Amino acid sequence: MKDITKFIEMYLEYCKIHKELNSKTLKAYRIDLAQFAAITSFRFPITKETLNDYLSILHQSFQPKTIKRKIASVKAFFRFLEDEEIIEFNPFTKMNIRFREPLRLPKTIPTSVLQKFLSILYHEKRYAKTPYQKQVVIRDIAVIELLFATGARISELCHLKWQDIDLESGKVLIFGKGSRERVLQIGNPDVLAALHNYRISVFSVSEEAAISMTSGSNWLFLNRRHNRLSEQSVRNMICKYAHIAGITMHITPHMFRHSFATLLLEADVDIRYIQKMLGHSSINTTEIYTYVSMNKQKEILTEKHPRNLMKVDEG
Repeated sequence: MKDITKFIEMYLEYCKIHKELNSKTLKAYRIDLAQFAAITSFRFPITKETLNDYLSILHQSFQPKTIKRKIASVKAFFRFLEDEEIIEFNPFTKMNIRFREPLRLPKTIPTSVLQKFLSILYHEKRYAKTPYQKQVVIRDIAVIELLFATGARISELCHLKWQDIDLESGKVLIFGKGSRERVLQIGNPDVLAALHNYRISVFSVSEEAAISMTSGSNWLFLNRRHNRLSEQSVRNMICKYAHIAGITMHITPHMFRHSFATLLLEADVDIRYIQKMLGHSSINTTEIYTYVSMNKQKEILTEKHPRNLMKVDEG
């Protein structure tokens, strides 16, 4: 067990330095490999029978998506062991591991709920009782408007800096997964106005906040301590305004991304444009939204087709 722990550390160091994986991915790899070691006792040689037992335990304990990730982690580790000639035979080489994942459709926010949610934000701004409350709402409006306008992931949005956004041209530079960059155009004047108002608000809060905009850590969205606004803070923010608006639906930041993609698809935007806007490396990932769009089409044609209003005399 001691030797295998050493090999795991070697592999994680390799992933960090040579593959330049982020800390979140490395943490997931560490957990997956530690679980594999615990379940199999990690005695060499690892046989196909051992792997089959491991797969059986995974299927009893985890959802298909998680199982798929854990298998990928272990397979990559064994490829590393083989490449480094630590093992002579990779037990995964002749194993055909395939299983069907249940189709999980993206959860979207109905247009009426989106409108209600945005309306309550502007209402809270108008009737804010103190200057501080108003400044917070101005920031929150900018966050939500930009989240929906770009379809950005919440982590991408929270890591934006002032130099990543050009309010004059309306362009936003987003750093996505795999260090991929994409530029999105903000075309809605209300969204641009929200961002302009937020910029003015930040400069007016305090000298400390204004300095943070031009310093090395000039995060676009700040918390009350003038540090980067966290992903959890945005989740809490969404829950707060949904509660104020009387919205019972549980809304998450990622649902704004799903709604962004689905509504564009329903507006006949080419799926490959949507793929680029979402920052998907494969069109297969984007195609999941076509199922949602088809469900909407079915609902429209079933409930609103004019044929439903026609009474035909059969003679």
